[in-house]
Amino acid sequence: MRMPEHLKPVVVLSRCLDLEPVRYDGQVVPYDFVRQLEPWVEYRPVCPEVEIGLGVPRDPIRIVELHGRAHLIQPDTGADYSEDMKSFADEFLNSLGAVDGFILKSRSPSCGIKDTKIFQGSHEKAPSTRGAGFFGARAKELYPGLAVEDEERLRDYMIREHFLTKLFSLARFRSVKGGGSMRRLAHFQSVNELLLMAYNQKEMRTLGRIAANSGNKPFAELIGDYERHLQAAFKRAPRYTSVINVLQHAAGYFTRQLSSEEKAIYGSSLDKYRTRQVPVSVVSSILRSWIVRFGEEYLATQTFFDPYPATLIA
Repeated sequence: MRMPEHLKPVVVLSRCLDLEPVRYDGQVVPYDFVRQLEPWVEYRPVCPEVEIGLGVPRDPIRIVELHGRAHLIQPDTGADYSEDMKSFADEFLNSLGAVDGFILKSRSPSCGIKDTKIFQGSHEKAPSTRGAGFFGARAKELYPGLAVEDEERLRDYMIREHFLTKLFSLARFRSVKGGGSMRRLAHFQSVNELLLMAYNQKEMRTLGRIAANSGNKPFAELIGDYERHLQAAFKRAPRYTSVINVLQHAAGYFTRQLSSEEKAIYGSSLDKYRTRQVPVSVVSSILRSWIVRFGEEYLATQTFFDPYPATLIA
């Protein structure tokens, strides 16, 4: 199932990532992926530090833990922006409406999602631990099931594949959820069967039971349950062994039609994926060519082979 042309995932994006020079030093962070993704998504740019009134350029801020509580401090002025940032984060995040994911600035005291320095004291050389920034932490708290990453982690092709698969899958589901149709939900479940099998077979079976709706429940009564289990299915990147099982299952559809040379090429690509030398898209592209060549109708419907726009493939 290809993504409808009119539907784009909604992505909250740190404004400093290749958009505007709003960093504390007045610079912009070059990041080609923002431009690569731009035609396919709707960005909601934000710079929390500018939004709470800090200028560009500005004295840096940092997270300082005092008496067991995190504070957002500007060391050069001694100003504490903790409450300002908390208020802005709540106001902005609670007013977003439809949203499918976040791409936030790594290591930022506002936007960081896991690698921001948290200083254990106010003096300059205080030791530090790592955690989320004020805005990033609140985003993860309010939207725990969405696709949330920072730009540094997205440079890893396996993390990027998972992020894009989750992002576009959730956007497709959002369209189904808004449609209110059991038929569309059943179709969504059907075309995502192999993708869910690769990600989480337990959740796949649970989702299948919900979509089958043997109790004839109203759509509004079961869609929330389906959404929770769908987000749980995409919580973590799939194990490569599970992905390989799906790839081998799909290849089995073509066993009798292929030459020994074609099988050898496929096997070599599968081994390279197994040893993390290539992304899964390299292997699935071979299968996609066979699906078209042999007109395999069931596999042609599966989002596993087309989870996001081909131009975004690593």
